[in-house]
Amino acid sequence: MYALLVLAALFFLVPVYLLFATALKSPDAINLATTWHWPAALNWASFSEAWAKIGGNVLNSLFLAVTATILSALLGSLNGYALSKWKFRGANTLFALMLFGMFIPYQAVLIPLFQFIKSLGLYGSIWGLILAHVVYGIPITTLIFRNFYADVPDALIEAATIDGAGFWQIYGRVIFPISIPGFVVVIIWQFTQVWNEFLFAATLTNTTSQPVTYALSQLAGGQAVSWNLPMAGAILAALPTLLVYILLGRYFVRGLLAGSVKG
Repeated sequence: MYALLVLAALFFLVPVYLLFATALKSPDAINLATTWHWPAALNWASFSEAWAKIGGNVLNSLFLAVTATILSALLGSLNGYALSKWKFRGANTLFALMLFGMFIPYQAVLIPLFQFIKSLGLYGSIWGLILAHVVYGIPITTLIFRNFYADVPDALIEAATIDGAGFWQIYGRVIFPISIPGFVVVIIWQFTQVWNEFLFAATLTNTTSQPVTYALSQLAGGQAVSWNLPMAGAILAALPTLLVYILLGRYFVRGLLAGSVKG
């Protein structure tokens, strides 16, 4: 079994090898005949050149992904709390309508979304892109938190209510402190989705607010492409999401499965 897993891992790491091998070559050493060859001399300048071109876009993506992830996670947590512990008429219908938003492709709402963002005066700014990702992230974050909170004993809510706590006091003092596993799942999921998204980035921003995914497409533009630059840029752009998985990955499955088994 371990031998098969090692072979599978090596197979999936082949593109990563090509990524590093090409990024570390000088432009004149990149050709079809030497595609699989490791460079004889390592050209680390590719990374500094790529950073000079996309460094500002990486910072844009960091601000975009962190802000959109935090906002959508908080809104999803509040929605999940209200829909699972504060039953009201039409709650199930409202939840179904929220979930319907998960199945609407980006392309179907691109034109009305563009017009809406423009009418708010946010077109071309990073805040318009943040708004789009927050709204699009609410369905999946609400689903994750609703399933997570469904396993929280109702006795906790009842005890807090007897003590005189209201909606916000119960959320802040009872629900939020035990929500860390759910937040880990949502942060990893939403951060990755926002960071890797391209369509909204290409249509809702201008040159000063474009995230790194759009900047990477420009590195490979033109007829004569120095392939070491887009490969180095891709490595730099992948580092933040890789760090998120390294730091929080062990909590991901634990949080994802929370509430899936009933005692």
